[in-house]
Amino acid sequence: MGSFGIEHIKLSEVVSVSFALFAVIDVLGSIPLLISLKNKMGYIKANVVTFVSSVLILAFFFFGEGLLGVMGLDVSSFAIAGSIVIFILAIEMILGVDFHKGDNDAKAGSVVPIAFPLIAGSGTLTTVMSMKTIYHQYNVLIGILINMIIIYLALKSLNRLEKLLGPAGVLVIRKFFGVILLAIAVKMFRTNFAL
Repeated sequence: MGSFGIEHIKLSEVVSVSFALFAVIDVLGSIPLLISLKNKMGYIKANVVTFVSSVLILAFFFFGEGLLGVMGLDVSSFAIAGSIVIFILAIEMILGVDFHKGDNDAKAGSVVPIAFPLIAGSGTLTTVMSMKTIYHQYNVLIGILINMIIIYLALKSLNRLEKLLGPAGVLVIRKFFGVILLAIAVKMFRTNFAL
């Protein structure tokens, strides 16, 4: 008994990790943007988004800074690149302009910008790396799994959410969350930009 380290699994740690990741990923706050991207691409492949996001998050969980180091990158550069993509998406949401024309390929669009940087963005990846120093890795992995299930269910429910909100509701929420997304992008850029 205990040879697999199951005794390290603690509900309090799993709950803490799950809530922290849920707040950072903010899939509920991204719903207006996801609806907008779905309409542009035709549909979003929920399984592709969930799989690619999971692979990126787990890669950073296990390899983290070493992985970026191999590519000659640091976490700050990675965060700045992610902030620029999020900034462009936020401008689209607020002003109704079209920078991202869509690839007419739901599979490609599901990877960028949805899986990265929207879900598995620099905030999520750096949070996962830092949580490993605070909580046991089993509890962090369970927290990641719970969030991936929530993301998959949210993406599968986009059509229902769009009908529930209606066109006017989507527009109001889209502009509101566009401003929030813009503020997040500016904060990410300012935090990671070194003069």
